[in-house]
Amino acid sequence: MALALCLSHLTYSQTITILDAQSRQPLPYATVTNLQTGSSQVAGLNGKVQIKPLASNDTLVFSMLGYQTKRLGKGQLEQRKWLVAMRPADINLGEVVISASRWAQDARAVPQRVSMISSQSIALNNPQTAADLLGSGGEVFIQKSQQGGGSPMIRGFATNRLLIAVDGVRMNNAIFRGGNLQNVISIDPFSLKSAEVLFGPSSVMYGSDAIGGVMLFNTIKPEIMEEGPGIKGFATARYASANSEKTMHFHLMAGGKKVASLTSFSFNEFDHLRMGRYGRDEYLKTWYIERIDSVDRVVQNPDPLIQNPSGYKQWNLLQKFMIPLNPYLNLNYTIIHSTTSNYDRYDRLLRMRNKLPRSAEWYYGPQDWTMNHFNLQWNKPNLIMDNLQLSVARQDFAESRHDRDLNRNVLRQRWEKVVAWSVNADFRKSLSEKSTLGYGMEWVTNDVHSTGEDVNIKTGKVSEVAARYPIADWNSIAAYANLSHRINSQALLQAGARYSYFDMKAAFDQKLTGLPFSEAQTSKGAITGSLGTLINPSDKTSISLNLATGFRAPNVDDMGKIFDSEPGTVTVPNPDLKPEYLYSAEIGLAQQFGEKVKADLTAYYSYLDKAMVRRPFTLNGADSALYNGEMSKVMAIQNAALAEVYGIQAALEVKPLSGFSWRSTFVWQKGEEELDNGDRSPLRHAAPLLLRSALVYRQQATTIEFYWIYNASVTNAKMPQEELTKDYMYAKDADGKPFAPAWHTLNIKLMHQISERFFVSAGIENITDRRYRPYSSGLVAPGRNMIFSLSSKF
Repeated sequence: MALALCLSHLTYSQTITILDAQSRQPLPYATVTNLQTGSSQVAGLNGKVQIKPLASNDTLVFSMLGYQTKRLGKGQLEQRKWLVAMRPADINLGEVVISASRWAQDARAVPQRVSMISSQSIALNNPQTAADLLGSGGEVFIQKSQQGGGSPMIRGFATNRLLIAVDGVRMNNAIFRGGNLQNVISIDPFSLKSAEVLFGPSSVMYGSDAIGGVMLFNTIKPEIMEEGPGIKGFATARYASANSEKTMHFHLMAGGKKVASLTSFSFNEFDHLRMGRYGRDEYLKTWYIERIDSVDRVVQNPDPLIQNPSGYKQWNLLQKFMIPLNPYLNLNYTIIHSTTSNYDRYDRLLRMRNKLPRSAEWYYGPQDWTMNHFNLQWNKPNLIMDNLQLSVARQDFAESRHDRDLNRNVLRQRWEKVVAWSVNADFRKSLSEKSTLGYGMEWVTNDVHSTGEDVNIKTGKVSEVAARYPIADWNSIAAYANLSHRINSQALLQAGARYSYFDMKAAFDQKLTGLPFSEAQTSKGAITGSLGTLINPSDKTSISLNLATGFRAPNVDDMGKIFDSEPGTVTVPNPDLKPEYLYSAEIGLAQQFGEKVKADLTAYYSYLDKAMVRRPFTLNGADSALYNGEMSKVMAIQNAALAEVYGIQAALEVKPLSGFSWRSTFVWQKGEEELDNGDRSPLRHAAPLLLRSALVYRQQATTIEFYWIYNASVTNAKMPQEELTKDYMYAKDADGKPFAPAWHTLNIKLMHQISERFFVSAGIENITDRRYRPYSSGLVAPGRNMIFSLSSKF
């Protein structure tokens, strides 16, 4: 802070004011992107944004939902005296700037489908978690095993077949599992300026795990203060009725003309979640477990609509410093820390055995995530590059699992820690007026440490037992290149390739595990590529075709996970795993009809080869092992299957009257995977048909959105084989068999700026108070949820 103030007399910035061309009111949250450097910023509530001095050939793109995109060069901005007036748009094909190639670019220059979640959408939807944010657009399905969770499903894939990146740094680590993940909730929605979802394989740019898609989260940035040393901030408080949410958030910006600082903090407290009043009786929670006088007792729930236990707390902190060292060199440092309280694995607490609950306790310990990230940006052209981004990041992950059977004294506890280092060097070079080359290198290493113990809660005796994972190192090094060539004014060609090499070493404790080996090691290489074209016959038509491959290298969870049991099974390590590969084709069409209607359609097909799946295995020559007091069938992850998925994504947008717009999205997919007996089963992560339709009114200081969401049913006959074993989560059909009923909700959101300093956000989700459980989820969705927040800038 002191450094920011004392250096504030130096300046490399210019203030741009962005207004509505009709009302002349400021446009908060408008995005300004420099196409040459790739840097982007979001305007504050006063419509102002401060940028570094522009080179003569720099072009700025001004974009905002509901407004016509503008491109202006330095000379044009000087003529306008750095005042940009944006006109409300009827309809256009969308020129939102995205970072699918690791550099900012127009969406119309990307041959794969991309969904952008803007800062305006984040503010209007006011999501509780980053998982809720991803689901708010109607194109990503979210599964929840517990309230402290949210596992996205994209194009038939989920968990470690999707990649999460924060400010360009991959969050996926070596223990990301095939079961449902909740790591995305560590990202604070209040700290985001935007998010992007890249649909389909993106391994050329993002490496292993980018099979079904990539979720990119871009955090807010500090602002250079042209007027000199100062402090400004933003604060909000929010309440939601379905889980008695109490949230507080603030962020402060401080600095001057040379150095800027940003501090962001959020606290969330979520009580047990209330389900809807009208719906299936199977979902009611009529009991819960209490330990009374050293005995586990099944207690009648006084309110069966309350999902007890499901509450938890969360804390998020973000600190950023930005130092423009000169007009061409920018240094950024970010530290992010997120942690939670303990939170219960709600779906596991629903399991029954002999007509009694199977578990007395099943909870996760605090989910801790810390990222330290140094980023250097160089924007002075030379022989080998025009732009460079160098990122060095360290991430620390900590998580744990704790479970105890009903009226048993042994509490099983497993702790995991991962230290992940990564270095990315991304270059961009303009080869000619028509061709741009992006290339780079990546190095990633993960150190995994895992411990296990059993604690007798009655006597206090602690026994060391096999950990969930071995002590392991996972390493990867890669190089990539991506060429974009404009054939003519109407056609663009993109081609990319990546080579990745990974190795993994694991050490097992034979005394604790009883394994026939003490070490396991694997190393492999993987080549992936992409080829796409985008044709714009006119400014109202866009046609795209994209062919791409993706891969996922085996990680420690795949190769080394020890004894992660489900009822009647036990999973053991397999040191012979190889990468799995995805081959995908996608074709897209976007068409504008007149000035009021736009439609787009994308169809795709993906084939997963050498899929890593759980299959029967042998341990010490036996196909069964005694685990936790019961004989369990031995399983292991193996390259033993294939899977295929195909589907359609579509959207229709209409602007019938000034200030009104209507947008609907359609996501349909179907997938199959091979079983161990050669039969086919519906693909577990191919979510049922998802529809979202929204009517939006936007006028100056007020935005109102009324929307409907529909999710189709999954009949018993179409239920994936793995899901059939989880009958405790599903409703029963007329034959008493598990199935997932269809559901729909009506919802409304409002955002209104009261004055220059204050604005309110409110909404009602699930207005009709429907009781429903989304497909594959253990947690029943919230009932009628009334949300209110008050925010202020200062």
